[in-house]
Amino acid sequence: MSKLRGKVVLVTGGGGFLGERIVERLDLHSTADVLIPRSWDWDLTSQTQTAQLFKEAKPDVVIHAAAEVGGIGANMKSPGRFLYANAMMGLNVIEQARIAETSKVVVVGTVCSYPKYAKPPFVEEGLWAGYPEETNAPYGVAKKMLLVQAEAYAQQYGMNIAYVIPTNLYGPGDNINPETSHVIPAIMRKCIEAKRSGADSISLWGTGEASREFLYVDDAAEGIVRAAAKNVPTLPINLGAGAEITIKTLATMIARVVGYEGKFSWDDSKPDGQPRRSVNAQRAFDLLGWESKISLAEGLDRTYRWMASEV
Repeated sequence: MSKLRGKVVLVTGGGGFLGERIVERLDLHSTADVLIPRSWDWDLTSQTQTAQLFKEAKPDVVIHAAAEVGGIGANMKSPGRFLYANAMMGLNVIEQARIAETSKVVVVGTVCSYPKYAKPPFVEEGLWAGYPEETNAPYGVAKKMLLVQAEAYAQQYGMNIAYVIPTNLYGPGDNINPETSHVIPAIMRKCIEAKRSGADSISLWGTGEASREFLYVDDAAEGIVRAAAKNVPTLPINLGAGAEITIKTLATMIARVVGYEGKFSWDDSKPDGQPRRSVNAQRAFDLLGWESKISLAEGLDRTYRWMASEV
């Protein structure tokens, strides 16, 4: 029987890309109610509003998935906002969960917290071995601060807090805004538009030599819900697919899925971001019985079938 059965679960960010998938999976656990505070009603950067939310919601379980996120360009444009908003939302949510004596909290971290030159695949013990890559550092440091808070609150107050670190997410429903989207929707949109217009070349940021690991959003949601349903120690837990790929190879895969036959030009005046990125997800398997199910090829196909009707 699921430990979530009959529980009131508060999902911050529950209306977002990842949050919607989390809510879908919670329905399978026979929860009593799933509450989704929307940003236009509740400002989680406000201690007063967050306190009032917890007073009204009275949650048994909290999954903190709310975040202000974006690609390299968005991080470079708004480093102060990304630092402040992500730190304050998490600090307030965890503190109010403590005050409300919430029985379980799951905090969703970010792979951007890992050091710039961490050796792939990243293991959780390496989180503190260096500073994050500069373009993502304010966001990554803000999220890593919540790990420190989780560990401190578990130690002092005995709180039951799980901290999960998904690698780069993608899938249907992702952000496709050219100004703020991440790499897969950004490249896919360019390919779709180039195919339709007959353009024979697409310009992409960086050298294409940087690598990433991509996790289908439904797989990530399953891991997060398992972290909510199980008693696990307050340790960082990577969620990853176990496949590192360069951006150049990714672009070729996306072009093949879309049916775009033109060329790519690489603008090396733009940053690559972190040189390499992939994670070791053994701890997730050991503690949660979780592993990814959707391959990158299948995930890209699903994403394209959705995005083709959105662009």
